[in-house]
Amino acid sequence: MKKKIFITAVLSCCFMICLAAFADLNGKWVGVLNTPDGQALDLTYTFKVDGEKLTGTATSPMGDVSVDDGKIKGDDFTFKVNVNGTDYPHTGKVYADSVAMNIDFGGAASHFVLKHAK
Repeated sequence: MKKKIFITAVLSCCFMICLAAFADLNGKWVGVLNTPDGQALDLTYTFKVDGEKLTGTATSPMGDVSVDDGKIKGDDFTFKVNVNGTDYPHTGKVYADSVAMNIDFGGAASHFVLKHAK
């Protein structure tokens, strides 16, 4: 019985490691952000990962901004964008088929999900 539990645990860990290996933040991601004031913004993020450094651009109806101070460790990442002199910190997690992110709007946080662009 203990052997079956051990084998099941090992196989589960291997499965999770394989899923994490397929989680890749590089490329173009799209989604919709619902801001604290009720606006729905179409967003596109284009990311490039180099080791633990994250760079790229964020595109909204207001234009393009660069991804600054980007860091990635495992599946977790952080960066900020500067819009009209205000920094907006982002935190996120990469999954096999999506990216979950949070943006801090000066104390009011918004959560949204991005999907790989086709």
